[in-house]
Amino acid sequence: MTVLDYPDVIVLWQNCEGIGLSAADTLPAISAYLARNPGYSFVARDQALLVGAVLCGHDGRRGYLHHLAVAPAYRRQGIGQALVEHCMSHLKAVGIDKCHIFVYSANQAGQAFWKQTGWVLRPNLVLMSRELS
Repeated sequence: MTVLDYPDVIVLWQNCEGIGLSAADTLPAISAYLARNPGYSFVARDQALLVGAVLCGHDGRRGYLHHLAVAPAYRRQGIGQALVEHCMSHLKAVGIDKCHIFVYSANQAGQAFWKQTGWVLRPNLVLMSRELS
């Protein structure tokens, strides 16, 4: 994924259930994320049509996936899994041995996808956030 993919990626994210967008998903914010994590985020295209995308990065210790999305007409073809595997192989290549994802508790389809592909719920953890502005 590059900043040139952004117009197509944001449309995909806006049209996929289970994706929560915020100010962190504006073009400047995504540009900064991609610059900080070059070569870790990916898109899938059918010819020129963007059909999948995932943000991936790491902090030097743990990897993180955000906003995995596949256009509804292209689901159940292995595209989401392939995007995730690209991310995982790039993280492993730099010594990252664990990756985290964030899934809305009401997103049952998303949770089913992640569980089916080997991810496990961590009931011993609670996500907490704080706005800095």
